[in-house]
Amino acid sequence: MMFFLGTQRVNSAGHLEIGGCDALWLVERFGTPLYVLDELAFRERCQAYQRAFRTLKSDTDILYAGKAALNLAICQIVGEEGLGLDVASGGELYTALQAGFPPDRIYLHGVYKTEAELQMAIEAGIRAIVLDNFAEIERLCALLPSGRTQSVLIRVAPEVEAETHPLIRTGQRDSKFGFHLLNGDAQRAVQRVLREPRLQLLGFHCHIGSQISDLSAFAAAAEVMVAFADEIRRKMGFVASHLNLGGGLSVRYTPDDHPPALEEYARGLIGALREACERYRFPEPALIIEPGRSLIAEAGSTLYRVGAIKHVPISDPNMPDTYLIVDGGLSDNPRPQMYGATHTAILANRASMPHDRLYRVLGKHCETDPIIERAMLPEVQVGDVLTVLTTGAYAYSMSSHYNRYPRPAMVLVRDGTTRLIVEREGYEDVVRWDRV
Repeated sequence: MMFFLGTQRVNSAGHLEIGGCDALWLVERFGTPLYVLDELAFRERCQAYQRAFRTLKSDTDILYAGKAALNLAICQIVGEEGLGLDVASGGELYTALQAGFPPDRIYLHGVYKTEAELQMAIEAGIRAIVLDNFAEIERLCALLPSGRTQSVLIRVAPEVEAETHPLIRTGQRDSKFGFHLLNGDAQRAVQRVLREPRLQLLGFHCHIGSQISDLSAFAAAAEVMVAFADEIRRKMGFVASHLNLGGGLSVRYTPDDHPPALEEYARGLIGALREACERYRFPEPALIIEPGRSLIAEAGSTLYRVGAIKHVPISDPNMPDTYLIVDGGLSDNPRPQMYGATHTAILANRASMPHDRLYRVLGKHCETDPIIERAMLPEVQVGDVLTVLTTGAYAYSMSSHYNRYPRPAMVLVRDGTTRLIVEREGYEDVVRWDRV
């Protein structure tokens, strides 16, 4: 079954249209593969998040998680929409600063922040650094000039095992992220930070994973974090003023996906926070959330050209025996091969026709790199343009030069206009930093 996202529709020519732009015109002008970002869909999602949360809790700070996808234009849009920014590396921080993003709305994450990354954050005057390990605390203290203070949060592994792919869980018992509760590290981290007058502890942070549909997992994380904050209050007298409960809400990759509505997510998370605060008689802290995928994923699509069609003598009657080979794949979207991510496709040049034939869509790389294992499409011919939906998150940001393929361009579309926000790489870019 075909479905549309954002401003996607079928135009009078029977072609797929995104942001008022004919997909065939986009590939004629910008080539393939091509990342297409639906600006209106992205902005409306930013606004919807703010409405859903701030209607219920005005002191909610919504940060866009830049790891999902980040470049100068995306930073600009996030800033214009009034969101904060969660960066997870020096490169993401540098991008934000180059885009002119307000430093006092930036939070720096990362399981291992180098001295150079911490120094950049200190000099820029960002809002807060999220501390992840003991070595990092000492590293930060050594870098802070005398008389200079830095706001921080302490990341806690909440021992909540979210129902999602193991590779995108982040809050479970064996997680590499944060200070663990069961071995006492989280308490010891708080003690160390409170002994350092140059560190201003705002509160605590957790993140349980990504592509999560079960709202009870978020509620469980809120309960654990308030219980921890209350324990710290009783033992050390510190009252957390901020609580960051992460992101991770699921999105639609296929017609069978039914993620919770933002209003339902907001009610559930804020309700769980307030119930826990009432139970422990803990002063309700300001809430921070950091959605990434659920802000930008559905606003992104990737356009490919079909380069070959193969009929394969397979014995499995449940699998397609007709393969479509497109001019991209693993190097522009590694998610399907990394953890079996699923996508939906639309044949852009015959979008109005019934999508009732079964194909397997694969990339052109020297790997078995399926993009979609079971794609329903009209009859496909070599040269057709295939649109893969919901690629706004973790496709561009995870892209590579595997097989020495140049990275695709990215174009922003809105109301029939286009803005090229990432130039297409050429072969000269692939060898640019090579040395003989």
